[in-house]
Amino acid sequence: MTHDQPRTLAGILARNALAVPHRVAIVDDHERVTFGELHARAVRAANSLLTQSVSRGDRVVYLARDAAAFFDLLYACSMIGAVAVPLNTKLAPLELDEILRDSDARILFVDKAVSAPTSAWPETVIDLGVEYERWRDTSSSMPIRSSNDTETPLAQMYTSGTTGRPKGVVLAERTFTAIADQLKSDELEWIDWRADDVSLNALPVFHIGGLWWATQGLNAAVSNVFLPTFTGSGALAAIRRHSVTTTCLVPAMMLMLLSEPDAHLSDFETVRKIVYGGSPIGHRLLARAIETFDCELVQIYGLTETGNTALCLPPEEHHVDMIRIAAAGRPYPGVDIQILDENGVPVEQGQIGEVYLRSPAQMIEYWNRPEETAATLVSGWVRTGDAGHLDSDGYLFICDRVKDMIIVAGENVYPAEVENHLTSHPSVHDAAVIGIPDDRWGETILAFVVAEPTTAITTRDLAKHLTGNLASYKLPTRYQFVQQIPRNPSGKILRRILRDEFWSDRVRQVN
Repeated sequence: MTHDQPRTLAGILARNALAVPHRVAIVDDHERVTFGELHARAVRAANSLLTQSVSRGDRVVYLARDAAAFFDLLYACSMIGAVAVPLNTKLAPLELDEILRDSDARILFVDKAVSAPTSAWPETVIDLGVEYERWRDTSSSMPIRSSNDTETPLAQMYTSGTTGRPKGVVLAERTFTAIADQLKSDELEWIDWRADDVSLNALPVFHIGGLWWATQGLNAAVSNVFLPTFTGSGALAAIRRHSVTTTCLVPAMMLMLLSEPDAHLSDFETVRKIVYGGSPIGHRLLARAIETFDCELVQIYGLTETGNTALCLPPEEHHVDMIRIAAAGRPYPGVDIQILDENGVPVEQGQIGEVYLRSPAQMIEYWNRPEETAATLVSGWVRTGDAGHLDSDGYLFICDRVKDMIIVAGENVYPAEVENHLTSHPSVHDAAVIGIPDDRWGETILAFVVAEPTTAITTRDLAKHLTGNLASYKLPTRYQFVQQIPRNPSGKILRRILRDEFWSDRVRQVN
């Protein structure tokens, strides 16, 4: 890439608006927006933000389902150096309160039909709909001279932490261009784009996978179809209606799509490539996907902290009889990997240790959390919290999680957060949460509960206590009352003891 080429999302959009102004960029539930229109809308939104005294580094929060309006704001943020903060609409009000306070939100854009008011809403709140369009379109259309600096913070993505406190992962402009640049430089087509592609955006933009995938399609100047919420029937209908050629899914979405009763092989004839990741995939599901979709499949592996994908299992490795079908992938050009033991010493090839990654797309920091940033960014490397090993060709095999994170249908759940809410019930003495295998969702949540002496508590009481305080995907699907929680002398929960009964017959300790 030469120095004078656009290197930020705003610059890339301006280029695409000149090159293909009439090509449809975004299709959502309500409208179709061309690249020329998207650029004009983003310029107006940027000027409107400036009118509201939003300036460089200010946080612009979006709390609504995926729609074209989000991209007006994302590109507007890129133009003025503000930071877009898309929030998970599935979160409970108490969770949203904590994140809004943590984010230092300067302005909030919200669909009030989706999210109820919380005590932490900032002073300036714009309701998406007629109010938003009036706010955006009454402003100046004067172009804004924006920076071409890829180190400028662009997005803040919230992910739970092992302490149960949400953390804002600050990502720079480079997060959304670096991997594509590396692939292009090395002439690799692991994740490629063609001018006539139609991309289905099934993952919500409040997840790094959804935001990253959407920006890749828009950067490549292809048409992007957005689903307000994912259902198997809705995705199938979108593939049929728009002749979708490429998409990015989590395994649970693949299963839902494959399980649609009226789905036929012919429905997927236009699909040439499916990228998947977010959680490990079962061998049976992958074999079924290879047979039914009959297209190129690409597995990606990464974290919010690595700016999404850092490793890739390319299409040529997707054969059910190959050993590497169980691998997470190998690093992209420009991405480094190392496996270290508990003392930070590299292990020998084939030995299991913690996975460390170094990527040109990785995070800048955790917002306002210097100690946690230092614990995750170690000498320029991202500690993933995953345990794995490398084969002789540098392919990574994930064996277990060093951290205790549970993945439910691609959604990250940290046990400490659920445990904190469980033990806030006056009749709960102690609690521990683990993920157990589930053929549909990958994992579901099992809670072990120790009741206070002389109290009576039921699973219904616990479910009622958690509902409204936690997102639905974080709620345990099973409860087990026990006499005590196994802990080591320092008080740490011995989750391995709790997990063994459910995972002992599994090759991998993730599903």
